[in-house]
Amino acid sequence: MDLSGHPVLVIMAIAVVSSLLAEIHVGIRVPVVVWELLFGILIGPHVLALVRSEGLLDWLGGLGLAALFFMTGMDLELQKVKGRPLSLALRGWAVSLTLAFAVAGLLHVLPFVNAPIMAALALTTTSLGTLMPILRDSGKLDSNFGNLVLAAGTLGEFGPIILVSLVLTHKFGAWQEAALMLAFVAVALAAAIVALRTRPPKILALLERTMNSSTPLPVCFSLLLLAVFDVLSERIGLEAVLGAFAAGMVVSLASRDDAGKVFRGKMAAICFGFFVPFFFVVSGMNLDLQALLHSWKTMLLVPMFLGLFLLVRGAPVILYRKDLAKNERLPFALYSATGLSMVVAIAALGVRTGRMPSNVAAAVVGAGLLSVLLFPMIAGALLSRSARISDSQGAKLMRKYFWCLLQIAIFSRTLLR
Repeated sequence: MDLSGHPVLVIMAIAVVSSLLAEIHVGIRVPVVVWELLFGILIGPHVLALVRSEGLLDWLGGLGLAALFFMTGMDLELQKVKGRPLSLALRGWAVSLTLAFAVAGLLHVLPFVNAPIMAALALTTTSLGTLMPILRDSGKLDSNFGNLVLAAGTLGEFGPIILVSLVLTHKFGAWQEAALMLAFVAVALAAAIVALRTRPPKILALLERTMNSSTPLPVCFSLLLLAVFDVLSERIGLEAVLGAFAAGMVVSLASRDDAGKVFRGKMAAICFGFFVPFFFVVSGMNLDLQALLHSWKTMLLVPMFLGLFLLVRGAPVILYRKDLAKNERLPFALYSATGLSMVVAIAALGVRTGRMPSNVAAAVVGAGLLSVLLFPMIAGALLSRSARISDSQGAKLMRKYFWCLLQIAIFSRTLLR
């Protein structure tokens, strides 16, 4: 059956089915984005070839990427994790970034990893949106452990966005790019100050009155701001996703009060209910599965990247010795190393800009999928009383795992000579 003429119907059907499947608990709740990626791979040109990724579908996928970063900015709650959790998260992400650059040097040695910088930046991510429902379901969201994970996840989403935008900026010279970045930050800060301090009663009354009308002005203004920041960032040579993220932060600051709950719910419904599924399904369709499965060398990249996720994002746990109990340290490392949303976004940007080959992008996304499926489940088991192991036993398991990955890398290098 040729469904290429009805791409919106197919994507919306996948969004509904994915949401239903995500409600099924079989040891772990598989996130919606995982199902959307898997269905995208299934209907894509490399498996069933039911729908082609071109024209309207690619355009909607781009809008979905912007909506994803917009909602990431909206969900950023620095007030909730300020103080020591945020300070630890900053230092921890600096450790991850240092390790990521070291990994970039090692990846450069491997001839079949031709995107060391983009791959290394993907390793510094944490999927906060994936972890939120997991922590909420486990009752850990409002605990000290949950606050520390939220802070680490916040930096794991915010930091990579800034760095990826800087890496992909190439329209002007270095000094011009730095000046334009500062100018963009100034514009975003000015918009944030206006959103926080300028609240004329008549305008607030108008916005509140139209919230439940057929044309809700707050939603329209937010989408307009998203479009303005998106275009502005792109015109000055930055990645458009940075503008979407900044717009989300500005809107978030303006809607933190109780009156903004209805508005935030509507924005989440529009973005996650319509735009974001297009991005993940189209990303799955564009995932070069054949390039990944065609070569065993490329297939080895999946467990290698999975181990590097745990190394790069899990290593900062050494900074939390005074803040986490012994039985919480390994689960914290596993939660921090759970990455998918930002990994898919970075891989898509890397392929689009020619900075990441499709086979490497497929391997990174594959490792991200496995991290979402495995790491939270293992962390939850370690936190439960029935499956708790000692910190020393967990360290031994991690050392054995990384030793096996090192042996695989050495063996692969030997065969390539």
